Amino acid sequence: MNIPFEVDLRDKVAVVTGGSGVLGSVFCEALAKCGAKVAILGQNREKLDHVVKSIQDSGGTAIGIQANVLDREQLLEAKKVIHEKLGTCDILVNGAGGNHPKGTTTREYLLQDDLTEKIEGLTTFFDLDPEGIEFVFNLNFLGTLLPTQVFGTDMVGKQGTTIINISSMNAFKPLTKIPAYSGAKAAISNFTQWLAVHMSKVGIRVNAIAPGFFVTEQNYNLLFQEDETYTERAQKIINQTPMGRFGEKEELAGTFLWLVSDKASGFVNGVVIPVDGGFSAYSGV
Repeated sequence: MNIPFEVDLRDKVAVVTGGSGVLGSVFCEALAKCGAKVAILGQNREKLDHVVKSIQDSGGTAIGIQANVLDREQLLEAKKVIHEKLGTCDILVNGAGGNHPKGTTTREYLLQDDLTEKIEGLTTFFDLDPEGIEFVFNLNFLGTLLPTQVFGTDMVGKQGTTIINISSMNAFKPLTKIPAYSGAKAAISNFTQWLAVHMSKVGIRVNAIAPGFFVTEQNYNLLFQEDETYTERAQKIINQTPMGRFGEKEELAGTFLWLVSDKASGFVNGVVIPVDGGFSAYSGV
């Protein structure tokens, strides 16, 4: 992967949760290209090994550790391994997150007939499964809070430490059908601001990136039909994106590296930066 510019991250240890995903791997590779030693946390060993190998083949330093961001004991065990192999954490990227079908409605709008006629396979707002909602909130919010508690103690009082959270366009403009995910990402944006204030006296900067619409494994089938043309939902997204396309994953790297670098953004704290092709700025008119 090519990065738009380099910042000096030599001797820095970075921990990236969700780092084996399409977008998370961009953060890992960018960090490694700038000299950081990268610990990649995820649950799929095959995907972890793939990202680690890619970084090592390019001359970088990385290790992959299987850990569930909702399991504090697994995170503490991961922390021990990271301390032994790489050192204490300087940069934390909370990249783990996602949605769940049980937190999703079938239709964009509730119709009165939806409540009077039994339609097979239809999930209205009133049918949403509390367990599905809980899963989405836990994965996104607690999956950010718990790693911050575990790895944040390494960062207190050290110079140039930073936490990068991953919010979403859903936090700016909630998308139809996915109330749980939209609400959870709004919580991430709010938590980013809260944490930035709370950590400001101990030298830890906290910011977030809010990606617009990028194609990932998780959303591919929602965006493309079998013939690789856009689905109706994808076309709506494109119509609302002034730049008229989806983002390329590498286009996250520049904003990310700017936020990570204490020299480049040392007075930037508590912000949520959209990387969205103008989606959040467009009213549709």
